[in-house]
Amino acid sequence: MPSAARLRKWTLGHPGITLRIVGEREARRINKQFRKTDRATNVLSFDTGDIVLCHPVIAREARQQGKTIAAHYAHLVVHGVLHLRGYGHEKKREAARMARAERRILARLGFPDPYAVKFPRPA
Repeated sequence: MPSAARLRKWTLGHPGITLRIVGEREARRINKQFRKTDRATNVLSFDTGDIVLCHPVIAREARQQGKTIAAHYAHLVVHGVLHLRGYGHEKKREAARMARAERRILARLGFPDPYAVKFPRPA
């Protein structure tokens, strides 16, 4: 898992953000409570400035996608921060705008385009 200093850097200096790293049980409970979805997810953002990251899901996705865990954490922290700044991905145009912002920010942080890699299919 990335260090606290690296995680803070990826919040892009956005004030008032709390990053909380949880296990699958807690991520599932939070997702069910707030999104009515009964499964753990990789990242959840809340208007209060809280970003919840599920370590087991992130680690599994990183392995499946052939990414480093640091690159995947960076992507999801940036993704969560962009949600706090009003970005969304419910519609194609919104998703494209958000993906462009993610690519630009991650490149500045020294990470590859999270969408450019052809990932192997999970076994």
